Amino acid sequence: QVQLVESGGGVVQAGGSLRLSCGASGRTIRPYAMAWFRQAPGKEREPVAVITYSGRNTFYSDSAKGRFTISKDNAKNTLYLQMNSLKSEDTAVYYCAAHTHEIVTMKAQEYEYWGQGTQVTVSS
Repeated sequence: QVQLVESGGGVVQAGGSLRLSCGASGRTIRPYAMAWFRQAPGKEREPVAVITYSGRNTFYSDSAKGRFTISKDNAKNTLYLQMNSLKSEDTAVYYCAAHTHEIVTMKAQEYEYWGQGTQVTVSS
């Protein structure tokens, strides 16, 4: 069993910052890529950022680019998302995801493992 658990969500004013974490436990896996997705009420789940196993390759959605930074610590089995200059449009449940097949993708359907999500609310 592989378990992903997000933490770090909360309420923040526009322009503020949050850092999300995603810890992995249970069966050890070597994910080819990990990602953050988010879903606002009434909207489809959308990608935020993707990172490859080594951490050398990162990809961001247009909305995240320049404001968010994805990173990971393989020794700690932890994924991070640093979010700066937050906007009300960033309000959503944020999910950590991982997959093991050799592809880098922002398609949610390609990801095998998911956390339960953490709520981020940006007030304005």
